[in-house]
Amino acid sequence: MAEPETIRKDLLERIKRIGSCEILVGIPSYNNAGTIGHVVESVRAGLEKYFHGVKAVLVNADGGSMDGTPRIVAEAAGDLSCIQTAHRVSPRHKLTAPYHGIPGRGNALRAILEIGDRSGVRACAVVGADLVSLGPDWIERLLTPIWKENYAYVAPHYLRHKYDGSITNFIVYPLLRALYGKRIRQPMGSELACSAEMIDYFLAQKGWDGDTIEYGTDLWLATAAVRRGARLCQARLGACTRMHKDAGTDLSTMLAQVVGSLFALLQEQPEVWKEVRESEPVPLTGAEMEVELKPVRVNVDRMIHAFHLGVTEFRPMWEGVLSGESLAGLSALAGSSGRAVRFPDSLWVKVLYDFVLAVRRQQMSAVHLLKSMTPLYLGKTASFILETAETDREAAEDKIEQLCRIFEREKPYLVERWDKPEPPEGK
Repeated sequence: MAEPETIRKDLLERIKRIGSCEILVGIPSYNNAGTIGHVVESVRAGLEKYFHGVKAVLVNADGGSMDGTPRIVAEAAGDLSCIQTAHRVSPRHKLTAPYHGIPGRGNALRAILEIGDRSGVRACAVVGADLVSLGPDWIERLLTPIWKENYAYVAPHYLRHKYDGSITNFIVYPLLRALYGKRIRQPMGSELACSAEMIDYFLAQKGWDGDTIEYGTDLWLATAAVRRGARLCQARLGACTRMHKDAGTDLSTMLAQVVGSLFALLQEQPEVWKEVRESEPVPLTGAEMEVELKPVRVNVDRMIHAFHLGVTEFRPMWEGVLSGESLAGLSALAGSSGRAVRFPDSLWVKVLYDFVLAVRRQQMSAVHLLKSMTPLYLGKTASFILETAETDREAAEDKIEQLCRIFEREKPYLVERWDKPEPPEGK
């Protein structure tokens, strides 16, 4: 294997001095001084408690923190073998922070995996540097399926408030599930684990320097594992609380980043997902956890207002994107007064599939097109909130399950049009 660019000579020397390891825990970071000490201490405690006697290494891939993050890592690591590396974060990525994860996360993950490959590890886990809720048991829950149960890839399974993670709930999860047939509930989760075989597979993939992995790193890895046919599971991790920093990124930019990464993934090996007919559960590992979830504040009236304005403003653009039936459905919705708005699942699915096809056809700027989805997303979110206002989390989850089934049922609509260049008759 040729020397990868992200492994410098000094790092190779450090890896050589530590010698081969069996477990690696990676922490990508960027100005996380407020939480990184707790994260490292939890990792160290988890390895000591659940993997005592197993040779392990901690890898901190930092994007050029200016707040002392690397120093805190070195102090908190104690007697745990620790490798610290600085990865590239371009000025563009610093100015346009990704919606999910840290700037330069793709480069950080690549460096972590390359060090794991060089160290000959059997199992690699990655945890977020901003985690407030991380405890030693998370290390056990992520690594044990790889270490003892012969799984190849472990995705996180968090307990979330019914209004948390709406982009995942209404777009990412149902679309990936319908296309690839695997019910990975949080495919964008920052916590994950993989085997040595998957490390080799991930590193062999192309696209490490593109926007898809920059803005959707975890999504990219999860999808690659599914396409690989890897043995998958989801680790129950309980509530996930992070110390969020104000990235200064507006909602439409966030949506364009995430959905743009997702739609770009669909362009890769479409012959794989075209053949999938139905979805199947992905096993959950670890005991059930009872946690108290913090409420999520929402402003439904503002969402509905944005939806009404958006339908008027973007209709000329959508006429070349959406079918006449979908446009008529949106117009009818826009005529609803106030909180009477109810966005049917069947309409939402057709609209989303039409946007996938429009990006595929490259009818116009993908960024502008995806940003125009913002009022539609807000309308769907508001509708869901109103429909589930008096229900518990389990009942709200049942509503998402119903949506997913419609995505699966209507998948032929997408497959049949995938290779057709003509836009729909919207007018």
